[in-house]
Amino acid sequence: MHSPFFGEFMGTLVLILMGNGVVAGVLLKSSKAEGAGWVAITAGWAFAVMTGVLTAIACGSAGAHLNPAVTLAVAIKTGDWSSVPAYCIAQLLGAMAGATLVWLHYLPHWALTPDPAAKLGCFSTSPAVLSPPHNFFVEALGTFVLILVVFAIGSKAVNAPFAPPLVGMLVWAIGLSLGGPTGYAINPARDLGPRIAHTILPIAGKKTSNWSYAPVPVAGPLAGAALAGVLVKMVGM
Repeated sequence: MHSPFFGEFMGTLVLILMGNGVVAGVLLKSSKAEGAGWVAITAGWAFAVMTGVLTAIACGSAGAHLNPAVTLAVAIKTGDWSSVPAYCIAQLLGAMAGATLVWLHYLPHWALTPDPAAKLGCFSTSPAVLSPPHNFFVEALGTFVLILVVFAIGSKAVNAPFAPPLVGMLVWAIGLSLGGPTGYAINPARDLGPRIAHTILPIAGKKTSNWSYAPVPVAGPLAGAALAGVLVKMVGM
């Protein structure tokens, strides 16, 4: 069981369980965290990233990508594409499993929540203002910053002794500074896996899974990651 595939699966599962879990706690009716707001959500996602990374490492994935955008950037930097398919599949499956656990954890609350958009927001992202070209740019820029700073944290120049909390703080900063326009997916698996789960699961009172927007939080992060990967390779970070 201890392997990179299992590590990516378990790490992404924990990432989504904790990250979408805080969103559900804030948005769903009769939750004790209802209405806690954006700062609670961004902080929860920061801790979700840290716990996901630690879980992935402990379960066999030393790189702890948890994100196809990170996997893509690493492949561009190193020139080694052999792990990309397996990592991306593990991340997508882990995200679906984590989203399913969020549904089960908050099971009585879905029927108490009248707003279908709030229910979808517990699974996947949506823009504050729908403008696909701009939404694409926002997701690409946020992911570019994520990849650039993650590689900076791991660089010889910085030589950070304990990276997972720093990566969590980075995601917190991205959420606070850049997350407002789209909800900062910055991770194709984080958005696509839970959106699939939302489509499949018998969630009380759900409506559309908004598949017309779904390409943006997949393509945008991949584009930003590709640009960051090229830059990181060029500067030798």
